[in-house]
Amino acid sequence: MASEFTFISRYFKDLTGQQGVALGIGDDAALINMTSGQQLVAATDTLVAGVHFPSSASAEQIATRALCVNLSDIAAMGAKPKWFTVALTIPPETASPKWLEGFSCGLASVAKAFDLALVGGDTTAGPLTISITLLAEVPIDGALLRSGAKAGDCIYVTGTLGDGAAALAEITHAGDKNKVSERLLSRFYRPQPQVEIGIKLRALASACIDISDGLLADLGHICHASNVCAEINSQQLPIDPEVKANHTQQSLAWALSGGDDYQLCFTLPQNLSQQVDQWIKSGQLNATMVGHIVAANHAKQAILVDGKPANTMTRGYDHFSD
Repeated sequence: MASEFTFISRYFKDLTGQQGVALGIGDDAALINMTSGQQLVAATDTLVAGVHFPSSASAEQIATRALCVNLSDIAAMGAKPKWFTVALTIPPETASPKWLEGFSCGLASVAKAFDLALVGGDTTAGPLTISITLLAEVPIDGALLRSGAKAGDCIYVTGTLGDGAAALAEITHAGDKNKVSERLLSRFYRPQPQVEIGIKLRALASACIDISDGLLADLGHICHASNVCAEINSQQLPIDPEVKANHTQQSLAWALSGGDDYQLCFTLPQNLSQQVDQWIKSGQLNATMVGHIVAANHAKQAILVDGKPANTMTRGYDHFSD
């Protein structure tokens, strides 16, 4: 069996370009040249086999999902992703040349699409786990935060909701992968991080978050950080017609709390909504207004859906909940 250092040299060392990198893979740490007037943004995500992806997933699917999921956090900050590290824990019996080649190809395809440089990481033996740390740049004081929403702001979401949960349901229950919608397979294993939209919204949005745990859960984080509440109109939620048709009973619940959509939820002062609405109308932005921010109340219910308190059972995924 090849050594750890052989793995790194063969499958990762020259995987990407090295723009802005003074010293990359091969030393104890990387050296990065920072641009003047920029802040460094750092985000880490860990994906565990059987928790974040099915055991049937291919190496390439695992890699693309892992990197795209992390990029979604960067998009929510309005930052430009630049560099990343990968910590790969892999069972010895899985670490075949074919698996590693597929994994590195998956990483390379996403890295190329977003002009990322792989600058380091680690490999070790154990249960299959992938941890990726992304480093990005954003102008000083220009990052989008969760804490800026105010009463009266409009609430928007990008893309469509419920795709991630619908995809997982089809993948889990389909004995034959060919029965799973190609569109949903792509949405699950290669979600499209809204990086350019995040950057576009920097000067407009009052708050922003990526939708990883479900709209209710993630909008709830904005409400908590901003000390406000929210009202959602379920009829305005963007749900793909295919999901509505094939999963009529579950589609609304998935749009509210299914998670794994990796779209952006952002708030916007009403006096700026005309600009965003014009972008939407002209095809520059795929987004939908789904509600409004309202003043905080004392009912301990941060979000109303169609005028009713959101069911606490649809709060989204929590790794440590009972």
